[in-house]
Amino acid sequence: MVTYFQIALIITSLALIVSIVLQNKGVGLGGLTGQDAGGVFSARRGIEKTLFLITTSLAIVFVILVMLTIAIAN
Repeated sequence: MVTYFQIALIITSLALIVSIVLQNKGVGLGGLTGQDAGGVFSARRGIEKTLFLITTSLAIVFVILVMLTIAIAN
């Protein structure tokens, strides 16, 4: 049973990594240092909003899977 949760964790973590990398596609090197690259706030719309919601959902699923894996392993 733990093996299934570990496989689900691997798949979820890979999907989470991909969604985070896709979100940061338009950010320059200023985003890495914490500096504001554009100086203008823009609301998330369209694909950005969808990608943000997918990333948030994947993070929640990842945390739940980790807790379940720990609970079952013990």
